Amino acid sequence: MGYGLSSKQLVNQVDGCAQAKNVAPGSVLWTLDGDRTVQTTVVGVTAVKSRTAVEVVTDHMAFTSSPDLLLATPDGWTHAGDAAGTTVAWTPARKLCRERLTIWPGYEFGYFVGATCADGTVGKNYVSLVVNEEAFAARYAAALTACTGLPARLEPVTRPSGYLKRDLAGFRVRVVSSYLSDALRHYVGGDAHHMRQRFPRVVLRDIETFNGFLDGYIDGDGCRIKGWSGRMILSANVPFLAEIAPVIGARFTPARTGASQLCVSDRWESRGTFTPEQHPIDPPESSWIRIREVRPRPALGTKPFTFYSYRLEPHPTFLVNGHLVREPW
Repeated sequence: MGYGLSSKQLVNQVDGCAQAKNVAPGSVLWTLDGDRTVQTTVVGVTAVKSRTAVEVVTDHMAFTSSPDLLLATPDGWTHAGDAAGTTVAWTPARKLCRERLTIWPGYEFGYFVGATCADGTVGKNYVSLVVNEEAFAARYAAALTACTGLPARLEPVTRPSGYLKRDLAGFRVRVVSSYLSDALRHYVGGDAHHMRQRFPRVVLRDIETFNGFLDGYIDGDGCRIKGWSGRMILSANVPFLAEIAPVIGARFTPARTGASQLCVSDRWESRGTFTPEQHPIDPPESSWIRIREVRPRPALGTKPFTFYSYRLEPHPTFLVNGHLVREPW
């Protein structure tokens, strides 16, 4: 029985996709270590001929392999020939070569997350903030650069005002990074829409980061309260505010209509209600996708399949168009 992939099947090399037959010792392949993408090196290649193959059809593609090739499923490693109906570990192949940022926690990180939750836009591969106040945009740009290293600058823009019936001058900060946009969606529960986002508990890692979050969010959706030593958060996202309230030791009563208010005392830290929590700051890069079916692929005529398998170090696994596989032990 042959092991591995058919000769023309594409494998995810670090420097671009390659057919299985063209992968050589020294080639560097992508793989997964937990939910993170990492690299592994080919130290040996074996070619075996066989007349039996299977076509594994997933939600994203189909690939041809030996029935004995192992796929990573939630229940452990499963032979490709027996994998129909289960799920397999996967990462989007198109994102493998993107830049992976080093995101630093701290006040600037908290400010960036808070301001984005209040007034920002998280796109498919970009993050932006458009506001009227130049000082707010400048603080946002400085925080973004400090915690990610991405260059951010202010751009003068105009945007329509439905209330005033005319265009208003404003400022935009925009950076292109699918890694950063994935991270922000992960922080708020997967959906960055202002009415559906969840409170990003990643900002609870320390008091400095959380204070940055409060400052950023209130700069966008809040104000100081006249005659009282505190500030007010305004939002129609009630579950979001309800999660913040116990952290600052405040009582919260949702409004029956319109935006709700949450008061943040300047002395909230003295209440002793803040408890640090540790959450991953990097976004997960893997998920599970369904295997729709596994089709037998017998060889036609007298020509058998040639299957290629690899010995790899330091990780014994590799990716086939984003799907995590390995050869049998």
